[in-house]
Amino acid sequence: MPLPPAAARRPLPEPVKSAVRAAADLAGQATRGRRALPGVLLAGAQRCGTTTLFRALLQHPRVLGPTLRKGVHYFDTGYGRGLDWYRGRFPTRRAVRAAGGGAGAVVCESSPYYLFHPLCAERIAADLPGVKVVVMLRDPVERAYSAHAHETARGYETQPFERALELEEERLAGTEELLASSPRARSHHHQHHAYLARGRYIDQLLRLEKHLGRDRLHVIDADPFLADPERHLPALEDFLGLPHHGGIRFGRHNARPRAPLPAALRRELAARFEDDDARLAAWWGRTPSWRARPEPR
Repeated sequence: MPLPPAAARRPLPEPVKSAVRAAADLAGQATRGRRALPGVLLAGAQRCGTTTLFRALLQHPRVLGPTLRKGVHYFDTGYGRGLDWYRGRFPTRRAVRAAGGGAGAVVCESSPYYLFHPLCAERIAADLPGVKVVVMLRDPVERAYSAHAHETARGYETQPFERALELEEERLAGTEELLASSPRARSHHHQHHAYLARGRYIDQLLRLEKHLGRDRLHVIDADPFLADPERHLPALEDFLGLPHHGGIRFGRHNARPRAPLPAALRRELAARFEDDDARLAAWWGRTPSWRARPEPR
């Protein structure tokens, strides 16, 4: 007898989910020699719609994701585990061929810390020399405010937004050096408290370009893309080498309610990003949408 809808939607207890993950890990490692590495990474930026885009892309019949979760976090926090561990998280090459109908499918993962982590670009270039990287960007002020709400809800932030911004420089001091000290090094502050630093997109994109080349990067302005995905999706499909698929539907994922950002604070923060956004526009060859609209008064 089929489960009623409410029961079908009920999440599994955490012990059951842990057991499922453990079994999948064992199976993945046992068959890792038959598994495919990804050809596409959604590298960020955090709180810019990467989850929404990833779940939409998985609706394409020629796109496959990791076997368990969207983000494997290999190139940032899991690099010490080795490439075989990473390979074990993905579908078999046979499944990839079957999904592509003989033409092959695209294997994709989404870990939005990849863009900001200082070593990811170099690691990606070394381990996935042909990979294509997609980056989504949004207003860095909104991104920072959204990230603070996200980290607070997850229990990783205890300070109010303005105080967290005041603490950011102190919190991030020395973290890049720490991350460079070992493939297993991690920094809680760097991963969870970089509200303004993560919004300085241009330096992160230049780092990717240095190691991967400009032609392997596809940068998306998140707000116009998500407002009218049917118009903008074909350019992404072309970049990924996919035929157009008209059945993709976009929802909203990981959105968190929050109070409006005070207009004075918004203007102050927008001014702090002005030079970085100007450099981004010059590199990108277009004005970001958040700089094209009038500032609230």
